[in-house]
Formats: sequence, structure tokens, C-alpha cells
Amino acid sequence: MKNKTTNFGRSPNKEIFVKSAIQVAIVLLAAGGIANAQTATPAKADEKAAATQEVQQVVVTSTGTRGSNRTVIDTPVPIDILAASELTKTAQASLDKALAFRVPSFNTVQTPVNDATSLLDPYEIRNMGPSRSLILINGKRKNASSLVYTQTSPGRGESGADISAIPQDAIKRIEVLRDGASAQYGSDAISGVVNIILKDNPEGTSITGRAGVTHEGDGKMQSISLNHGLALGDSGFVNLTGEISKNGLASRSGIVSARGEAATFGGGPETFAADLAAVNAFLAKKPDAGNINGSPESRTGKFLVNSRYDVTGEVSVYGNAAYIDKKIDSYANYRTPYWRPTDYGLLHPAGTPYEGYVPGFLGALKDYNATIGTKFDVAGWSADVSLTIGGNEQKYTVTNSVNRGMEDAYLKAVADKTPLPKHGQTRFEAGGSKFTHTVWNADFSKELSKGINAYFGSEIRSEKYTLIAGEEASYLYSGADSYAGNTPDNSFSSKRSNYGIYGGATFNTTDKLIIDAIGRYEKYSDFGNAMIGKLSAKYQFNDQFTLRSSLSTGFRAPSLHQIYTQKAQYSFSGGSIQVSGLASNVSKEAAALGVPKLKAEKSTSITLGLGYKPNKDTSMTLDYYNISLKDRIILGKEIKPSGDATAELDKILKAANIVSLSFFANALDSQTSGIDYVFNHRNMQLGDGKLHFNWSGNYSLKNERDGAVNNPAAIAKAGQSVLDITQEALMFTSRPKYKSIIGFDYDISDFNFSVNNTVFGPTKFRNADLDQNLAVVFKTKTLTDFSVNYQINKNMTLAFAINNMFNVTPSWKLEAAGDKAKGQAILDSKTVDYTGRTPTQIQSDNITFDQRYSMVTYDGSHFSQLGRIYNLSLNYRF
Repeated sequence: MKNKTTNFGRSPNKEIFVKSAIQVAIVLLAAGGIANAQTATPAKADEKAAATQEVQQVVVTSTGTRGSNRTVIDTPVPIDILAASELTKTAQASLDKALAFRVPSFNTVQTPVNDATSLLDPYEIRNMGPSRSLILINGKRKNASSLVYTQTSPGRGESGADISAIPQDAIKRIEVLRDGASAQYGSDAISGVVNIILKDNPEGTSITGRAGVTHEGDGKMQSISLNHGLALGDSGFVNLTGEISKNGLASRSGIVSARGEAATFGGGPETFAADLAAVNAFLAKKPDAGNINGSPESRTGKFLVNSRYDVTGEVSVYGNAAYIDKKIDSYANYRTPYWRPTDYGLLHPAGTPYEGYVPGFLGALKDYNATIGTKFDVAGWSADVSLTIGGNEQKYTVTNSVNRGMEDAYLKAVADKTPLPKHGQTRFEAGGSKFTHTVWNADFSKELSKGINAYFGSEIRSEKYTLIAGEEASYLYSGADSYAGNTPDNSFSSKRSNYGIYGGATFNTTDKLIIDAIGRYEKYSDFGNAMIGKLSAKYQFNDQFTLRSSLSTGFRAPSLHQIYTQKAQYSFSGGSIQVSGLASNVSKEAAALGVPKLKAEKSTSITLGLGYKPNKDTSMTLDYYNISLKDRIILGKEIKPSGDATAELDKILKAANIVSLSFFANALDSQTSGIDYVFNHRNMQLGDGKLHFNWSGNYSLKNERDGAVNNPAAIAKAGQSVLDITQEALMFTSRPKYKSIIGFDYDISDFNFSVNNTVFGPTKFRNADLDQNLAVVFKTKTLTDFSVNYQINKNMTLAFAINNMFNVTPSWKLEAAGDKAKGQAILDSKTVDYTGRTPTQIQSDNITFDQRYSMVTYDGSHFSQLGRIYNLSLNYRF
């Protein structure tokens, strides 16, 4: 039986499939029920009536099932449907940030210490890390980023797909599955799936210009986007989107603590007075110590094409491709003259006083993905066969910096009158990383009998991960100041392949009960296999009440990044070369410590939900979830010698010439549970207009380690652990305890007014430089966004938005943790040390780098810190 979604022509039976994304969203919202649709910008009154009549005919991509497509009111698992208009109304510059302000269980935030993270901020669903959320484009797997987060920030040790690479004006809607789906899609789909559905209109052109600026006058944003639909006769379409954008630098560095600086960089109590005088002299000219932190400058070009053609009534071909070229300019911490007493005369003009320098970090990202496929009928089965390729490459350049070891070696050679080594370099190509994959899919489905739909299929995937070496000057000695390049020894390619087969069926056992069962077998070339399954069901009590539930097992294969990433630093000590840094899981250093080879994470997920739809304008859902994760992979803390020369750990490290190192390991189990809720109420009469209300949220009941840490024996015997309180907090408490979105939309005449309040609940960090009996708690804050859309005429729309209109920024406090009596004693103490600071002030300086990061601390916060942002856009359709 032919699937309705294969029709894209302009005959009377096909027109409903080329309606605007806005109208589709209205239909979904009116249908209510299980689909948890967020409030969309309403259409005109006459359009609504027609849309309501078509509700039973509109078929959407069924994210979360492999059987025949269904209307959204039939789904037995929770799915958020976001129309394109909902994304653009957020006025966020990228798709990941837009989702964060529309889907409560989706979180992302800009990290305060950027480096390579500037190119892609970590995101996650249900606090499970970026690598456990699967990204699809029109139902096909998006390639992962080549970046693995190694800094002390949320997402540490993981990587995710670059969803910001997709231009928002190319999107028809977003489907967010809030449930485990490894049985349907394979690895990574433990916490949920984001399916990006591309525009498929075969005609019409839309041009959108956007501009924005923060309340400080920085962070200026400009972009122009073009979307064009082209019909291929009566049987197909090509839809093209291009976008060029530029975001300016925005800095939110704090006023630096002089006493903290003198303590950090000075010589101790004996020299403190002189050290403080030197610091004060510099800070008088640069109160923020020259630091630049906030949002880097970026320049981006994006292109996307989506197409489909019906060859016959039973055969169609389709394809899509996307490409992004992104460049960012960010900065390391400013090297003050009392931190770096010289730049060797390389960075400041001759004859001028030396006042330090700020190294620059340039990132260049290229990301692409493409799919070509065909749908056809064979022996009564609906078939979908496709080939997908994708890749992500990132390269890094350090500017306005020096290789201090190289310069010292040059000066020593001059003094010793020996051959002079290379020197004088201030720009360094530091290398980078690259990831590519090729995916072949074959999916088949058939209605075996009334009420029974069977499906099966296979996926074959190959992956390649490459670490790109930097130029020699970027890594010699201590490397370029601020970011050492990749060495040739740690720069290589690794490959693997896997295949998976799945099969299942959907049973409409009665008019009220639907059951979906699926099983999957997956085999990888490098670590083993997995057998998983899922059972989900929906029971319709009556026209108003629906009960749904699912039980699934899942897995996540260790990424090539986690297996092979290695970043070493070398030093000469005790007559030999010693190594420290990040050791790959297959390195001889990891083997020396007895680190086991990585294996797949395994999960068990349970969801239970209730839907209530008392009338066509009101719907609400409540969903409980519980995710048990075994053998969770983490990037552990740095392991150092214990100081006991007889300890096994110290002997191993000394024999391998290892000073210290960190590594990836299957180190722990975890438990995550919570509640998602969505309430929508529409079409409330208010004056001459209609008011619409939506309230959605996520509340985390539990997100914590389950049981003891699994440490290698030598490390455990030495009383050390790969997991400390800092890493544990990053994984389990660094995202909001709860998050809620409360929104109002008001339509009157040609205007739409929208107010959305996003409540970010408390977030807790245990920073590395903080006393172990203290914690940093970020306070609950509410960000209010306002937007107004004015339909100037049938072709032109003007929109104005204020993000964070009340200029709310993160704020935090210290509270007792661990041994709370000791922690409280620190907070209560008014005694000052030789620097003139209380214990509380010392702790505050420690975690903010002497107040450079006073707003968010060095490890981050629960939302970004740029404050109020003004946005203006003009859309013209012809």
C-alpha cells in the first residue's frame, strides 16, 4: 500500500502536503492528544477551518517507529512537534539554542572557556550528555562532530552532531522523541531523538534579513537567508536554502580581584606588598585584566537542498544535502605582565612598554551531510533504500602568541654560541580533527492484515576518525602558549564498521489498544555486538483519556573519539622524557595502568504517560521516565603518582615515564528519572483577538551515580579514582534541576504577540579549585522573551523580538557540601589571611580565576550570560 507522504505534486489529492509549516503546526495542535505540540503561530480564521477538516489526512514522519507512518495522535511515545515558526520566534541565532527555549528536556549553554568548544556547544536531552541524543535529518542519521569535549565543562568526554549546521529557514518542523530508541535507530538514541524535517514546498521564494545586538551594544548579528521552492513538473520538487551570517564578539569579563591576582601569581607573604602594587598598576589600566570572555565572533555560510521526484505512482527518488562553512575568532585568557613577564619582543611594538598579550584562537569548521534514496513497492512491501554520507572537520590556529620553550631555547643557544634553532613565530597551525561516516539503510513495511503492520530492515555504517597534526612549532617544547598543537605521534586515522538488523510489528489489537514491538541486533568490528528491544503501547480509554507506556533496552557504542583521542605533553625530567596528558584507550600508557578496553554502554528505559484532551482546544500530557545506564563511559580526572614509591601505581607510572594522565573508561553506572509535562489551551477569546496558552516542563527526580566507581586496580589501591566530585557534578547536577516554559500568544488583526518565560531551576557545581566541602549553586532564574510579528501585507512580515527582556543574568552562591560542618565554618569565617581575604573570598577567587568569570565561574552555568538581546527581521515572500 502506497504511503501518502510520497505524493508531492500539485494535483487536488496532493495539495495538502505542500501547505505551509505554520498550517501543519496548527493542525497538529488542534489534534492535541499524545503529540505534545507546542503552540504555533495561528493562521487566519478562514484557514483554520480548512485545516481542521484536513486533520485526519495529514500524515507526518513517525519519529520513534519503523512501521507505517501514522498521524501524530496515534503515537504511543511522547513526541514534541515544533513548527518552523516556533523556532524562528525564539530569535535565537542557531537551532540548538532555539530548541533549548522550546523543549524543556533539551539543554545547551555556551561555555565560558571556549577554545574548540566555540565551534559547537554541548547539548543534551534529559541530562544524559550529547552523545546519547541521536540527530536525524528526514529520518536519516546525521554525522557526529569531530570534536570531543575535554575541558572541565558539561559534556566533558563526549561529542554530538552539529545541529547548528542546519539553516533554520530550511526546516519545516522538528520532531523530538523523548524516549529511548536504540532498537529503532541503533547506537546513541538512549535519551531521545531529534528528527529535523526539511521544507518540501515545490514553489515560492522567501527572503529573510535579520539583525540583532545585545544591550551592551556588542554581539551584533546580521544574516540574510533565501529559501526557494521549485516544482519538477507535477511529480516532484527541489527546495533550496542558503544563509550567510555574522555574529560579533560579546565580552562579559568581570572586574579582577587584585588581591587574588597577587596571591595567584606572586611569590607569597614575603613579596605580597610588591606583588599587589604591580597588579594594581596593571589593573588601573585594565580592570578586567584584558580578558575577553562571552561569545566569540563568528562568520558562517550554510547551504541546503531537499528534493523528491515521483517516477511512477509506486516509485519515488529523494535526496538532500547540507554544507556549512564556519569560522570563529575567540580568545584565551589574557597573559598579564606579572603572569608572562615577556613576549620576547615579538608581540608589542619596539619602543613601547610591555603590557602582556592575549592569544587568539581561530577555529575553522566544515560540516556536510547528504542522502540519496528511493521508495518503491516490492511484493506488497513498502521499501525505502538510501545511502547517507556525512563529515565534520575542524582545524585550529593560535594567533598573537609565542612558543615560550622555543624562545628560551633560542636565547640559550645565543648565550652558548651554539647553532640557533628556529624562533620568532607568533602564529601556529595547531592541527585539528575530522570525522566521516557512510550509512546504508534498507527499510521495509507492510500491512499484513487489518490492524497488523510488520516492518524490518538493516543498516550498515562505516566510520573514520582522524586527528590532524599541527605544525612543528605548535607542539615543540611546551607548545604554543594557550593551546599546544597535535603531535605527529598522536595524529592518525582510525576506522570501524558495523551492521544492524531489526524487525517488529505494530498491532491494533482493538479500537483502543495499540502495541508496538521491535528487536534489533547490532555488531561492531571493534568491540562486539548488542541485542536490544522495545515494547510500547497506547490505550485509548475514551475520546479524552489516553494511557501510554514503553519498556526498552538500548546501547551506545564507544565513539572512535573516545577510543583513540590522545593529547600528550612531553617534558625532560630525571634524565628521560616523560609524558602527561590524555592517553587513548588503546595506548601503551593506558595498558600500563591496566585500563580495560572500552565496551558499549547499556541502558534500560521505562516511560509511563497520561494524555488528556477534554476538547479540541485543550490538551495535556504527563510522562514519567526512568533510564538505567550501565558501564557509562567517562573521561576521568588526571591520575598522578601517590608519592609512595612502593605503591604499584607509582611503579607503573615511573616505568612508563608517565608524570600524569587521564583516560576514557567504562567507570560507572547511573540512574536518571524525571517527569515531562505539557499543557496547551487555545482559542480563548480576548477582545477582538484570540489568546493561546502553553506550559511545558521537565523535572528531574533523580540523576546520580548508581554504585561504586569502577577503577583500575592499581589506581584503586593507591587511593585514587578516575571520578572526583568535580566530574560527578558535571555529569549529574550541572544542568537545571527543573526547567519550565510558560508562553502566551495573542492574535489580533495582522499582529501576533508572543511572551515566553523560561524558568531555569537550580544547578550545582563542585569546581576543581573549590574546597571539597563547598558547592557552587546557581539560583533559579526566569528569562522572558517577547516578540511581535506584523503581517504588513500578504507577502511581507516584520518581526521584532527582545530575548531576555529583563536582562536576567546567572547568579550563584556557595553552600556547604561534603562535610557540611567544615563547609559552613569556611562560609562563616571572617578571618583574613596575608592577602587580606576571607576564606569565602579566597574560594570565590579560586573558581572564577580571580573574578574574570565572576558571573558563571570557570566551569559554566545553567544559561548563557549575554543579557538582553534585541532582534529585528523582515521576511518577504514572492
